[in-house]
Amino acid sequence: MSRVAIVTGGSGGIGRAVAERLAADGMAVVVHYAGNRERAEEVVAKITADGGQAVALGGDVADEEAMTALFDETERRFGGVDVVANPAGIMLLAPLAEMKLDDFDRMLRINVRGTFIISQLAARRLRAGGALINFSTSVMRLQQPTYAGYTATKGAVEAMTLILARELGGRDITVNTVGPGPTATPLFLDGKPQEIVDRIASANPFGRIATPEDIAGTVAFLAGPDGRWTNGQILYANGGTA
Repeated sequence: MSRVAIVTGGSGGIGRAVAERLAADGMAVVVHYAGNRERAEEVVAKITADGGQAVALGGDVADEEAMTALFDETERRFGGVDVVANPAGIMLLAPLAEMKLDDFDRMLRINVRGTFIISQLAARRLRAGGALINFSTSVMRLQQPTYAGYTATKGAVEAMTLILARELGGRDITVNTVGPGPTATPLFLDGKPQEIVDRIASANPFGRIATPEDIAGTVAFLAGPDGRWTNGQILYANGGTA
């Protein structure tokens, strides 16, 4: 029987790479999307064309009823849930003194409340041998200006993840957080001139920024058999930037 994975925000960027990688590793994958069903269906088509199993399911990650329905439908279609990878989130940047509270509230709702809801459902629904992988950011270690509001939400993600790992003692479920560094996704590249991207890349020992597939490899490790002794950890997947 195939293991089953839910990937939030699976229609693009890191989420898409994670969905495709877990499918390539033999898992049936639920490609979650918030608003762009067409892109999610493209990911499903790619996975199925490569011989995998996938379905696209939508919903607001910060809506507990919508996410409960998503877990229900996953169990109905595939029989259970073994892996939850949770990269869904938004990043709005401004100096702390200038950030609009509405923007901060939006990030809190999606990044913190959404992660809490997904983590709560995962804690209740994951089968033994399961894995929950939440997402933070390597900016937690870099302390860059304009990131105060965003990193505040990710600090909350890290805290709840580390505690949940201990609360699930004896359940044979791992709980970890991945903190990507600069990654070539629309979320990161949007609005950045090429010279800034090049400067960021030059600060990395490998001389580049990450691809989404680089981050998906870290998630695949945590989701797979070799990651079972890694629990309650924050893995900064950044190639040595921080």
